[in-house]
Amino acid sequence: MPDDSKATPRDFLAVERTFLAWIRTGLALMGLGFVLARFGIFLRQLNLNHPGLSSQSFGLSLWFGTALILLGVLVCLLSLVRYRRLLQQLQQSEALLSRPSALAMTAALVLAILGVAMAIYLISVRPIAQNNSSKSQEISMAPIPDNGIVRTPSKLSVDETVARLQSILQSKGVKLFTIVDHSGEAASAGLKMPNTKLLIFGNPKAGTPLMLASPSVALDLPLKILVAEDAAGKVWISYNAPAYLHARHHLPPDLLPNIAVIETLAAKAAE
Repeated sequence: MPDDSKATPRDFLAVERTFLAWIRTGLALMGLGFVLARFGIFLRQLNLNHPGLSSQSFGLSLWFGTALILLGVLVCLLSLVRYRRLLQQLQQSEALLSRPSALAMTAALVLAILGVAMAIYLISVRPIAQNNSSKSQEISMAPIPDNGIVRTPSKLSVDETVARLQSILQSKGVKLFTIVDHSGEAASAGLKMPNTKLLIFGNPKAGTPLMLASPSVALDLPLKILVAEDAAGKVWISYNAPAYLHARHHLPPDLLPNIAVIETLAAKAAE
């Protein structure tokens, strides 16, 4: 009669298949971890208004992904240790299935914890992304004038409107590069024209990302607001519509708020 306590080649092959299965599991965990680590970039591309989503939230996906990669490495190493132990037990004809696999239970427990943490993370990010989407749609869905220029009447004179704009820009920390006095230059050349002034202003923190995304937008930057009096003596505030600049230079939707601030400035100056 054959000795059932002695290991057979089938037993060794079964242990080797189990070892290779654990290796595949470790590789799958590392691959999933890499994808998850890059998930923050995926969210950033889909996000329609990046100021609303903090970089810390995006960074969580990097930590979750890194944890999975490390878990995959650990599984590969522990499976090697387990494989060598099983080979020794086979050679000594010891019982192999007398206790559950600690490696399998540990991997399952860690994956369950990471899964719950990732689900909580995704749920917490989703409402913010939806709010940002609605804000961006409100800006981008604004009607674009035929010539791209928005004109708003001002209740003040040209000089008073310019002074108010200067005050608003200063309070918001926006740099006023210069004020071009078109009517003053015309007068110095012996010509007459209604009071007309052009304010050129901007913020490198807002303008630089725009130019990196679409270099041609530098043609329309820094931002400009024209305050002019018409022939009837009425004062108008004019500027390029943000939606027009967005369409003209094919700017990413998440950068639209960087130029939409001009609408707020013009509205406050016109009051």
